[in-house]
Amino acid sequence: MRRGGTFARQVLLVRVARRHDEMALPATVVRQARRDSDGMDVARFGVDAVTAREIESIAPVSPAVGPAGPAPDADAGISVPLLPGERTLARRAKFALVNACTLASLGLGLLAIFLAMQGDVRLAAAFLIACVIFDGLDGALARKLGVSSPFGAQMDSLADMCSFGLAAPVVVYASLAGTVPTAGAAVACALVAGCAAIRLARFNVSPKDGRFFCGVPTTMAAAVLALAVLIGLPLPGLAKLAVVALLAFAMVSSFPYAKLARLIKLPPWLWLLPLVGALIDIRLTFVMIVVGYLVSGPLLWLRQRRAV
Repeated sequence: MRRGGTFARQVLLVRVARRHDEMALPATVVRQARRDSDGMDVARFGVDAVTAREIESIAPVSPAVGPAGPAPDADAGISVPLLPGERTLARRAKFALVNACTLASLGLGLLAIFLAMQGDVRLAAAFLIACVIFDGLDGALARKLGVSSPFGAQMDSLADMCSFGLAAPVVVYASLAGTVPTAGAAVACALVAGCAAIRLARFNVSPKDGRFFCGVPTTMAAAVLALAVLIGLPLPGLAKLAVVALLAFAMVSSFPYAKLARLIKLPPWLWLLPLVGALIDIRLTFVMIVVGYLVSGPLLWLRQRRAV
């Protein structure tokens, strides 16, 4: 279909002229002109013995293309603000404070990894507890100060993956070294990392429930692992591996677990029991609290199924 460069230029001129005329005429006139031009000679546009149908088959024009060329992308060059709403100096300072807490959690998680690699396992576990505190603080501050944003939510998830999905398994692996087979410890800790990634990704794309978590939160799982390392639970090696694997699968389960806001509303006397128990035997009390929380998910799930 090579017709020469001159013909191609004439075709383009015809198309430009037609679009220019159509833009200037009413819609009814344009439709009538299109019907009449199917078999009409277009010599009046400067091209002899070529029908409009041939021209359109050779040089079709996209609706998005006008006389001035392709329409510019409406989103090109537009940057999405990290902080929605009014961008005053005070709000920016609050926004920076909240993200500083998130970065502090990330930095403490990295420090926990470095300490675990050097053999300071309990100190690394203490830094993981600090990660949990800062992780809860940034969300609470964002809501209280009114600077919640999609950027902050995504940044918090990335920090959680580093601190709780990577640092926590590394600390646990270091604590299990020499007490369990290396392959078993590696598999159990890899389960924690993989399930944490799955849970965080699912949380980002799932509708939020103000009352319950779907599965054990990564923050809670990391806190349990860190406290278990910090207080030194006297469990056999295989039992420790089973607990680590159980927490990993609990993160990706569909069981509902109560949020902290609901736990705080429990009767005060229920909070006295763990405090008194911690004074008597902190390890046994810790185990009972963890088991009670893990069992609460399946019980709530059964209750909801019966209510349907």
